[in-house]
Amino acid sequence: MKAVFGVLSLLVVLAIVGVLAKKQMSSLPAPPAAPGAAAGAPPATPKEQVQQFKQAVDAAVVPPRPMPDEPK
Repeated sequence: MKAVFGVLSLLVVLAIVGVLAKKQMSSLPAPPAAPGAAAGAPPATPKEQVQQFKQAVDAAVVPPRPMPDEPK
């Protein structure tokens, strides 16, 4: 008897979550186009994407500041 109530309660909770998820997904607007991509520009090739990523990483990497000499 306990197992029947457990399974039924699980199904009820699953139904509630399903209804809420469906309602949430239907209220979302369509995602806008990528802000950085121009309408007429062709998509970048994987090689170009790797190059852009490497350039971004190189620009983000900053050499460490030199440590000040300790007074003796």
